Parts: sequence; structure tokens; C-alpha cells
Amino acid sequence: MPLMNVFHDGDGFPRIVLADPSGSSAEVLLYGGQVVSWKNERREELLFMSSKAIWKPPKAIRGGIPVFFPQFGNLGTSERNGFARNKFWTIDSDPSPLPPSNNHSSVDLLLKSTDEDLKIWPRSFELRLRVSLSAGKLTLIPRVRNTDTKPFSFTFALRNYLSVSDISEVRVEGLETLDYLDNLMRRERFTEQADAITFDGEVDRIYLSSPQKIAIIDHEKKRTFVLRKDGMPDAGMWNPWDKRAKTVPDLGYEDYKTMLCVDSAVTETPIVLKPSEEWKGYQELSTVSSSYCSGQLDPRKVLYGF
Repeated sequence: MPLMNVFHDGDGFPRIVLADPSGSSAEVLLYGGQVVSWKNERREELLFMSSKAIWKPPKAIRGGIPVFFPQFGNLGTSERNGFARNKFWTIDSDPSPLPPSNNHSSVDLLLKSTDEDLKIWPRSFELRLRVSLSAGKLTLIPRVRNTDTKPFSFTFALRNYLSVSDISEVRVEGLETLDYLDNLMRRERFTEQADAITFDGEVDRIYLSSPQKIAIIDHEKKRTFVLRKDGMPDAGMWNPWDKRAKTVPDLGYEDYKTMLCVDSAVTETPIVLKPSEEWKGYQELSTVSSSYCSGQLDPRKVLYGF
């Protein structure tokens, strides 16, 4: 039977611990609705957490999977990356039936607009997030409902801080030939020329109309993260490298070497919801033990020709 426990830590952050019979686990905070840990069946941590993360509201926690709503980045009238990541959410006591549910350990979280939120962003909404754990997989299903009397628009992202052995040994496949906005070049638009993306300096990009499947290959660990997404067409990518890392107060100087952010995002074309309409996204993270994996090709077909 899948397990879910709620713990109240000394740091004042109630956390939900999901466990799977395979031995994998995930931890989700009510603060920010944020996944802060995902461990595989060998108890290896798959998500990056900053060595200098600030565990104190109203600060955002750097690492894990923060939720960016009602805006991603600084495009909009709300604060940068929105306010959902530094609010306390509640457990949704009456979740609607959503797959996946069978044999998955899951929790449904809810954030409703408060009077305080309405001052920052005058739209009434309900934001729901289902976090599901199964053997080798972590699934997040975000939903936004317009509970206002007027239409509103928003941008959104799930920022995935992935734990890698060495950023200079990582490559990302599935984003070849795509257009991207480069935040280091005043959001100028470029086309990706590389066969696979590798890292030798700061990167802060949004790849547009990206495929549903992206592979993040960690050569040293012989591990590939596979990110599958739906309803979130864009893909953010961020690593601050050494100089920028020194300017980020809640990031350790060396932390950039063991992290890569690959985000599921809606940014270029905001979602517009009429009153009582709902938007739904989907993200699934899984890992494959392999030294070769491609976002476009089935490795077995490549290796064995079938």
C-alpha cells in the first residue's frame, strides 16, 4: 500500500513524505507546494538543494521543484517568478479523480487567492498540484482554475533543480534546432545549432515549443533524467556558472557544478482563462540507467537496430 505521512519539523515547515514500496521517496513542503527531495530506490538524492538555501518564510527555497505562478521570470505585473512559491498551501481534502492514482503514493495540494494576493495580483484563482510517486517516477500535475468574474492570463513553470555529478560532463538532448530566448542577451531570439547542449559557462534560456520529451544525460553517473511534459510547451534552462553563482546569496559558490535547472514552462504565449475555466499541465520525471539515451531515439533501436 502506498504511504503518505505528514511531519512537522523543527524548522516550522510541515512536510509530506511520499514512499514507494520500491524504496524511492519524495518530500513535499506545504510551504510553496515545493518538492524538496526525490530519492531513488538506492536512496540517492536526485534533486539539487542549495547548500545555502534559506529555510525561512517569506524567502523562496532554492532547490527541489519550486512552482512559478502567476508569472515566470519578470514578464508581468507580479513579483519575479510569482508568489506561489512563498505561500503556505493546504492539503486538498476533496481532490478530483486524476490519473495516476493506482499504486501511486500521492498528495493533492491547494493554493487559493487571499486578500493579500489580490493586492499583488488582482485575480481570484485556485491553484492545485498533485505530486505522485511511483517506482522510478515523479509526476506533477498542476491545475489553475479561474474563480474570478473576469478572464485572466498567466505564465507558469515548474523549475526542476536536477542533481548532476559534474555540469561540464552533462548533455541535454531533445532541444536541437529549436528557437530560444537568451536571458543573458536581453531575451534576444536565437536558434539552437548544437546537436546536443553541453555546458562551459552561464546559461539562462527559454526554449520555445519544445518536444514532450527531453533527456538530460549525466555521463559520470551513467544516469539519464527523462523529462516528459504536456500543456507546458516551453523549456527553461539555467546554470549560473562560477561568476554569477558568487552573486546569488542563497547559493554556495561551488553549487553550480552539481546542478542543472530544466523547467517545464508556459512563457511565450500566456494561458488565458475565462471565468470558471481550468488549465491543466503535466510533468513526469524519470531516470534511466544508461550511458546513452536520446530524446529523439529509442536507445535500443540505435544500439540493436530494431
